Amino acid sequence: MTFDILSALVLFALVSSITPGPNNLMLMASGANFGIKRSLPHMFGVSLGFTLMVVLVGLGIMQLFDAFPISYQILKVLSVAYLLYLAYKIATSSKATNGVKGDAKPMTFVQAVMFQWVNPKAWTMALTAISVYAPTKSVLAVVMVACVFGAVNFPCISGWTILGQKIQVFLTQEKRLRIFNFTMAGLLVLSLYPVFL
Repeated sequence: MTFDILSALVLFALVSSITPGPNNLMLMASGANFGIKRSLPHMFGVSLGFTLMVVLVGLGIMQLFDAFPISYQILKVLSVAYLLYLAYKIATSSKATNGVKGDAKPMTFVQAVMFQWVNPKAWTMALTAISVYAPTKSVLAVVMVACVFGAVNFPCISGWTILGQKIQVFLTQEKRLRIFNFTMAGLLVLSLYPVFL
C-alpha cells in the first residue's frame, strides 16, 4: 500500500468514523446516561466489532451479496427494524443513572459487536473501504484496511462518549434528559436516510 493510498484510507476512516451515525449517536446517549466508565464495553465493542467486520467483509461476505443480491435487501430490512427498536428504547429511557443507579443498562461489549452487523452505516463503511482500498481482497490488504480503521475508529467514537458525559450536568432534570433521549432517538432514525436512497 503506497503512502498516498494509506493517507487516503486514514482520511476516509477518520471522516466516516467521526461523523454522526448510529454508533456515535448511541455512544453519546450512553455517555450522557451512564458515563464513560460504564460505556467502555460499548465503546470497545463498536471499535473491535467494526474492525472484525471489515476483515470478514473483505474475506468473503462481499461475495455473498454479489451471488445473492436478495440477502443484502433482507439485511437492510432487519437493520432498519432493529435500529427503530433501539431508537424506541433510547426515547423511552428513564431517569439519568449518572453511572450509578437505575435499572437501565448500557450496551454490553457483545451487543455492540453484534450491532455492527445490523448497522447500515457500518456496512457502507466496510464495503466501501474494501472495494476502494483493498480491491484485490488479499488477506494482507484486508487486514491492513481493518487495522487502519481500528486505530482511527476508537479515538473518534470516544469523543462522542465524552461529549455525552460532559452534557450530563445539563441533563440532571428529568425533563431535559427526556428531551435529550427523544432527540437522540430521532437523530438515530434520521441516520437511516441513506438506507432508503
